[in-house]
Amino acid sequence: MSQSPAYKRVLLKVSGEALMGSRDYGLDNATCRRIAEDVKGVVELGVQVCLVIGGGNIFRGISGAASGMDRAQADSMGMLATVMNALAMQSALEKQGVSTRVQSAIPMSSVCEPFIRRRAERHMEKGRVVVFAAGTGNPFFTTDTAAALRAAEMGCDALLKGTQVDGVYAADPRKNPDAERYITLTYLDMLARDLAVMDAAAISLARENKLPIIVFNIHEPGAFTAVMKGEGRFTTVIEQPH
Repeated sequence: MSQSPAYKRVLLKVSGEALMGSRDYGLDNATCRRIAEDVKGVVELGVQVCLVIGGGNIFRGISGAASGMDRAQADSMGMLATVMNALAMQSALEKQGVSTRVQSAIPMSSVCEPFIRRRAERHMEKGRVVVFAAGTGNPFFTTDTAAALRAAEMGCDALLKGTQVDGVYAADPRKNPDAERYITLTYLDMLARDLAVMDAAAISLARENKLPIIVFNIHEPGAFTAVMKGEGRFTTVIEQPH
């Protein structure tokens, strides 16, 4: 008997940078395919999955590339970058045989559906993966905040943040190999220690909705599936550790 998953419905947040692989810019098809394989593995466990993907591999509204540009305009460009990534992930998932829908907070009906919460829920109930694009549709909000918002709207059991490392550390483990890795943290710990995993608005939104945040290494093959079974290495952020 395979172990039953710990959650029934989850949202996976993937940064745009995670899709670059070893490239300096843009999309790495092999990386997209591997992430799609991991998502497929979780869907096959019977878990309902939705995704939010960042756009930092193409354009980031608060980056140097946008310096001198109106912030709201630059953020709109960043939101369009997330749509490109969402379409790429849809293609990768469908090549794995996973039925997928993209819903954008900025309507663009010729390439994807508009964001409609109840329609997204129906898709997930039918076993389809829904990729939410264009962030919240508003400037000045990150895709982390969009992920917390969509996870709350969808009634998800957990918000998973796929990062470059296998959890939350006291310092960057790539620069400090002796940095402590946390098993569990509270939302207030994350805010008070200024642990740069998600922005404060996203953490506060997750806390208000009692939404656990699980941080794991998106580059470890099979890590997403392992986390769903309660295995592997990850950090859980909750109101109070048990």
